[in-house]
Amino acid sequence: MLRILALAVILLFSVHAALAKPVTLLVLGDSLTAGLGLELRDAFPAKLEAALKPRFPDLTVINAGVSGDTAADGLARLDWALTDEVGGLIVGLGANDALRGLDVVQTETALDGILAKAGARNLPTLVLGMKAPPNMGPEYVARFDGLFPRLAEKHNVLLYPFFLDGVAANASLNQADGIHPNASGVDAIVMKVLAKVEELIGKVSAK
Repeated sequence: MLRILALAVILLFSVHAALAKPVTLLVLGDSLTAGLGLELRDAFPAKLEAALKPRFPDLTVINAGVSGDTAADGLARLDWALTDEVGGLIVGLGANDALRGLDVVQTETALDGILAKAGARNLPTLVLGMKAPPNMGPEYVARFDGLFPRLAEKHNVLLYPFFLDGVAANASLNQADGIHPNASGVDAIVMKVLAKVEELIGKVSAK
């Protein structure tokens, strides 16, 4: 009986240790994740970490957003951004590609490269989907919007369909430019994406 109790205690401590191990997520993105126009504490990675800290006290979310970056720019800097402590990846790229009307094939190829590199490192990954502006025309919009679910399925990664869901075109949740979320907008995004990030953390912790 004592032996069984001892084994149970060891198992309990082992499970607790596994759940409590540090988790570091890297958010690879553009100005929408970098927090253009905001204090660093109000940027998406910082607010995401703050929202998750009560449940995951050993969580760190690294802000690797660079304003103006396209998907190809993100791919070019991915290797040095993925330091040894990074256990999971959040990809938030594509908005600048759509705003500039870049060839969808170019964007998809770059994001495919990012996800392939993450897969080679066995990094659980969450893709933050983006949508093209309607003024790009229905054909472009359909091709662009469809690349995110295609790639998520191809690489078997998590997908949040639209990063700006509920925030895009809402003046009260955006800065004066009508493009970048204000602090309240970031709060709204974090609350919506939280469940997917928790799922990502579960995959990281299970490795």
